Amino acid sequence: MMPQDRGFRIAEKSIVLVEEASALWSSVNPALGNELGNLVRSMNCYYSNLIEGHPTHPVDIERALSGDFADNREARNLQLEAVAHIAVQAMIDHGQAPSPVMSTEFLKWAHYEFCRRLPEELLWVTNPDTHERLPVLPGEFRKHHVRVGHHVAPAPEQIEPLLDRFVKAYADDKISRVYRCAAVAASHHRLLWVHPFLDGNGRVARLFSHAMFREWQIGSHLWSVSRGLGRNAEHYKAALASADDPRRGDYDGRGNLTDEGLTRFCDFFLDICIDQVRFMRDMLRPQELMLRVQLWCEHEVAAGRLPARSWTLLREALLLGSFARGDAPAVTGHKERQARTVLNALLARGVLVSDGPRSRVRVGFPTDVIERWIPTLYPAAIL
Repeated sequence: MMPQDRGFRIAEKSIVLVEEASALWSSVNPALGNELGNLVRSMNCYYSNLIEGHPTHPVDIERALSGDFADNREARNLQLEAVAHIAVQAMIDHGQAPSPVMSTEFLKWAHYEFCRRLPEELLWVTNPDTHERLPVLPGEFRKHHVRVGHHVAPAPEQIEPLLDRFVKAYADDKISRVYRCAAVAASHHRLLWVHPFLDGNGRVARLFSHAMFREWQIGSHLWSVSRGLGRNAEHYKAALASADDPRRGDYDGRGNLTDEGLTRFCDFFLDICIDQVRFMRDMLRPQELMLRVQLWCEHEVAAGRLPARSWTLLREALLLGSFARGDAPAVTGHKERQARTVLNALLARGVLVSDGPRSRVRVGFPTDVIERWIPTLYPAAIL
């Protein structure tokens, strides 16, 4: 269930991940962080869907979140799938998921909440051997035998005993703090190996890992492992498949499955996590983020798409996290009417957002500014 970690390489990576994730969390203003969380959830959804072969453009995800769905049925279904994924992760981020995360209750909950939001057409799978169409039942373990690539998943009657073992092996009191990150990595593979649901296991596993990191106060809504896995999808799938293999002799662990393969997967998974935390750290360094936003803003003002003094309000929101609408005249140096014009222009562009007409204003992250503000968050070719 856990890699043997000869040489303590995995323990060292776990410590690095904890330290850097903690530093990232403490470096971001909470109000700005909450809005970044919305962006990261959309990004997480984009990459998680990409892994499953369901590419949904970030613009289409943004439109779906505001209720604007495509007329084309296939595109609309993918939008609904994206909204479902974001909704479940938001529930996790807002503390609305079952606790502890390491439980069959959480796994069934995540699958149910995701699948119940899907269109009917996405709740069917076809057996590749018999060509029989089977319904995917939200929150219910599969009752059919399945094969994923070369991996023949355990028989349906083995799922609950295996998950009982899974929950006990990775429980809080069984894992030292040094190895909690490694436990998230190892349990990610073991859950996919059991393959408890007829479909949706990949998304459930990635949501589960995200929730485990948060529960153990390692992860946050500021970074996502799915971006790294999606950008290295072939390596991810190969590492999962390698860890599926049976033990390769007496020096390959003590369980039925290969320890060497699990160790390689955990190495890969932790490397991806560290890389994603560092990526977000670099993108969110205050001075550099402010410079990128300022250059974008000056360009928009010069092009006549935003009024003068727009940068003063954006800078205020970046520095303070949020500001009261009534502060706009003092910040811009304009009289009230002119200041309101500048504020309304930024709200219309979505680069400033507010929960209501009298609520405080904070920075927003619409899709059309992402490549300038947070370069390479998404593949540049799609934006």
